[in-house]
Amino acid sequence: MSLDLDQLVAIDVHTHAETDGCGHYSLPDQLRAGADAYFGAESGPPTIDEMAAYYRERRMAAVVFTVDAEAALGHRRISNEDIATAAAAHSDVLIPFASIDPARGKAGLAEARRLVVEHGVRGFKFHPSVQAFRPDDHAVYPLYETISELGVPALFHSGQTGIGSGLPGGGGIRLKYSNPMLLDDVAVDFPDLTIIIAHPSFPWQDEALAVATHKPNVYIDLSGWSPKYFPPQLVKYANSLLKRKVLFGSDFPLISPDRWMKDFEQLDIKDEVRPLILRENAITALGLRTT
Repeated sequence: MSLDLDQLVAIDVHTHAETDGCGHYSLPDQLRAGADAYFGAESGPPTIDEMAAYYRERRMAAVVFTVDAEAALGHRRISNEDIATAAAAHSDVLIPFASIDPARGKAGLAEARRLVVEHGVRGFKFHPSVQAFRPDDHAVYPLYETISELGVPALFHSGQTGIGSGLPGGGGIRLKYSNPMLLDDVAVDFPDLTIIIAHPSFPWQDEALAVATHKPNVYIDLSGWSPKYFPPQLVKYANSLLKRKVLFGSDFPLISPDRWMKDFEQLDIKDEVRPLILRENAITALGLRTT
């Protein structure tokens, strides 16, 4: 099986594999409970098989990943290889990304190369606040260089996060690392690396728009927020200067694509722009036409 792009109504570029299906979760219990409360999630996370069935029923594809933050959180990650293997069994709807903690150093470079070459991984997810690093730290540059050489995108969380929200000290999560302006240096120094800024970047939406407008290799995904809450300047840019650089993302299972799509229908987006956001821009950003 493989993606039939012509049959897909949308490509969700931002979904989470939060469980290995055997009782282990991607986040410690306290942080996971806080995130569920923040988003109003009412049920436990689905397995990858369940995610595949969910998206197949809706004729959507989904990028799926975990977050590797072992160094900062002291919590064992979900295996990138396991996610890639499970996604390969559902290659008609699932697109595997991986996550590598920048603290892994040289071992992370070898892992990134192996995941792409041997396991078919199509990109990498970073969460600077949870992984506790500055995206423009030159210590991370060898990892970006490897990802750029492999020709796959890097997706970065930006702005506020539900992880740690409401916990004492925010659960130790520092928001400052997720200012999208910190990606401007990365976009300059790695012009061949496709960068996706995840989420409406509260409280730094204008910074995200500036970077995406100025740097041709930078996209924005719209995950993590219901469209009815999008800042007006984001809607304005999505309809104009960034109409080919804005991507549908839900943040499933924290926000369902059903809820996102329902609210997106009410958003003041031009008819000719809607298919770009829902499908075409992701095809370009993820390089899907080459497969």
